[in-house]
Amino acid sequence: MIVYRLSKEVFANDLSGRGAEIAGGRWNSKGNAALYTGQSIALCVTEIAVHIPLGIIPKDYRLVHIEIPAVEFFVPKRFPKDWSTFPHVHATQKLGDKFLKEKQFLVMRVPSAAVQGEFNFIINPRYINFKDVKIKKVEKFTFDDRLFIR
Repeated sequence: MIVYRLSKEVFANDLSGRGAEIAGGRWNSKGNAALYTGQSIALCVTEIAVHIPLGIIPKDYRLVHIEIPAVEFFVPKRFPKDWSTFPHVHATQKLGDKFLKEKQFLVMRVPSAAVQGEFNFIINPRYINFKDVKIKKVEKFTFDDRLFIR
């Protein structure tokens, strides 16, 4: 399966999850490495757009095509009632941290808070067979200015 990631050029080949480990995110708290990816390029664009202030056009980005081996995904059976709120709630981080620490699955599939019906795939870089996750292609990516200027 191919998933996608939009990244600053300098981090395009970094699959360590270090950025999420430093900053934390909806599905992980600070100190827990996680690699956030999306099921589609359009979802990745939307995820970037909701995190960048209007008027700032993202520059120097790369689109990374990542191949995930055919494995069983962890799909949470229940989500906190307010899982999609902004700012995100601590309960989603607890759910993701548990997934990351248990190391039973390579990938956790979660719904996107930005695009209803789409999914993000959180990859655990500490999983035993993480080495099977491969970058298939990295290409320059230019955002449409209309997404960021109103």
